[in-house]
Amino acid sequence: MQFQLTFDYLCPFARNTNEAVVRGLEQGRDWDVTFRPFSLSQTKVEEGAPDVFDDPEASGVRALHWGIAVRDLDPERFPAAHLALFAARHDDRLDIRDEDVIRRALEPTGVDLDAVAENVASGKPAARLADEHTEAVDRWSVFGVPTFITEQDATFVRQMDRGSVEDVDRVLEMLEWTSLNEFKRTQVPR
Repeated sequence: MQFQLTFDYLCPFARNTNEAVVRGLEQGRDWDVTFRPFSLSQTKVEEGAPDVFDDPEASGVRALHWGIAVRDLDPERFPAAHLALFAARHDDRLDIRDEDVIRRALEPTGVDLDAVAENVASGKPAARLADEHTEAVDRWSVFGVPTFITEQDATFVRQMDRGSVEDVDRVLEMLEWTSLNEFKRTQVPR
């Protein structure tokens, strides 16, 4: 199945689903996935205020720049780098606005940190973030992460469990059920 999946390293639900998709790919699921950055900080910008896409001090933006650079420069290492950035934020509770934090998180993945830093400094990832975020909003009315995007449809999903490939399988089956618009529990059974 072909789909896109939005991410922002700030969101624990995006982490749950993105981790599950990476695990599914590692297990050999027949998924053609494009990981699409989406800035939650941008969704909170007041009308008329400047966009955050090229502001590395805005929450989560620097990590998105680095994630995009790795995705585009070294796709083979992107899955490990992607999970490492989520872990830095959610397991280690580190400030992912700090370039040193990002470098330490990515170092074990084997990514060429200097090449990624050079790419980030070029502004290309900031431009990609602006383009991909804006297209998601304008074309599919995306408002958050994680959102699964197929050819014409986008579906926002919150998986409660980390890394559950079986939950992604269920979500992908439900994406074909287009007459269901909303299914939301009024209480989370925990």
